[in-house]
Amino acid sequence: MKPTEVPTFRPRLKVLNREQILAIHNAALEILEKTGVKMEHPGALGTLVSAGCKVSDQGWVRIPAKLVEDALSSAPRQIDLYDQKGNKTMPLVNGNYFYGTGSDATFTVDVETGERRRSTLKDAANFAKLVDGLENMDFAMSMSNPADAPIEDIYVHVFAEMVKNTNKPIVFIADSGRDIAKIYQIACQVVGGEEALQKKPFILNYSEAISPLRFPENVMDRLIFCAEKRIPICLPSGSNAGGGAPVTLAGAMALGIAENLVGLVVHQLVGKGSPFLFGPNVSTLDMKSTIVSYGCPEWSLTQAALADMRDELYGLPIWAYAGASDAKVMDAQAGAEAMFSIVTAMLSRANLIHDVGFLEYGSTSSLEMVTMANELIAMSRFFTDGITVNEETLALEAIERIATGAPGSIFLMDDHTFEHFMQAQFLPKLLDRFRYDSWEESGSSDLYKHCNIEAKRILSEHQVEPKSTEVLKGIEQILQPH
Repeated sequence: MKPTEVPTFRPRLKVLNREQILAIHNAALEILEKTGVKMEHPGALGTLVSAGCKVSDQGWVRIPAKLVEDALSSAPRQIDLYDQKGNKTMPLVNGNYFYGTGSDATFTVDVETGERRRSTLKDAANFAKLVDGLENMDFAMSMSNPADAPIEDIYVHVFAEMVKNTNKPIVFIADSGRDIAKIYQIACQVVGGEEALQKKPFILNYSEAISPLRFPENVMDRLIFCAEKRIPICLPSGSNAGGGAPVTLAGAMALGIAENLVGLVVHQLVGKGSPFLFGPNVSTLDMKSTIVSYGCPEWSLTQAALADMRDELYGLPIWAYAGASDAKVMDAQAGAEAMFSIVTAMLSRANLIHDVGFLEYGSTSSLEMVTMANELIAMSRFFTDGITVNEETLALEAIERIATGAPGSIFLMDDHTFEHFMQAQFLPKLLDRFRYDSWEESGSSDLYKHCNIEAKRILSEHQVEPKSTEVLKGIEQILQPH
């Protein structure tokens, strides 16, 4: 009897059981019902009160569980992001995962000199172009808080640079209702109008509340804008264990989830059915340095736990991070921390995974780090895709041919090997597998050098499909100070 196709089992990381999931969720609901939140946006406050929330004499807004249940029911279970040409490239649902860069790095490692320096608008353009040319990078963020952009419109200018230098989806930052409106205008210019953008969004807004339990007016301005315009948004909390949240991971998760649920409730009350990406951020405040660690295992652990809660309770697509490090240069620490977070995010089946390419706990960006992570994502994907078992992969005929063939026969000579090796093996592009003498003859270069050369090659050779003259003129008009 010939073997038949066997369903592929794909490895998956799970860290919470149902009892733990319910305990954390119930703790989050208790925070909202008993402690409450500080809502500094008058419109959002009025919306919550009209929906049945109570406000204490001290100004704490207490949110009943029923509102949370209603919001979880109305938020879509799938968020589709498109590229700028209208192709659906990122269906955020179930265990689909997509990787991209981060935002707001004050410094960058210069690709020519290797020196750490202040980031500029040109860096935002370079990172967008690199993302456009890397096959395992699915979306772009700015990777730059440029010193040469007007401070009042800094996010508008970096968004324009990204639009000009990539056609992939963009996750963007804004400061207020004012600049998010300008960014929205640019996005509408790119796709031909508001209706087209809302039908096939290529943008997603990243915004943050302030832990513990504070919701500033400008944060809610952005949330309400996205709810009304039906633009996807993610509202991670700042619940870093030991700083903005309890030092224990369960407590930090409960607080972060509570803060996310507040955003979700307001969002759905304003725009029922608008897309909301769920994503408490639970990293740690390092007790020695007081930095929020990007290389810690705790962040990966809480992301895996959140994925368990998505599967068991929430059903909403989730936000995560990976491919970042606390190291100051792209060294062994950077590689170890990046790979750990990349593979665990993938094994957790988180959906939209950002911050790829950060060094120095999010303060410094690196083109080489993004390029290395692109390779690490490919390696991780090979692992998490599991093993295909069918008649062809069991290779019984090839085994018989080689075993009964001429003495000295090996599988390298067999057609089966030629037909399948491209899929059966992980074939690195940058990681070194050469024999020592060949490596030495080629210049004895290390992984950093390989990534530096590849990043510079993409920046010089990769052609980004340009926007039309009409679109570029429209963008420039929006960028003009008024």
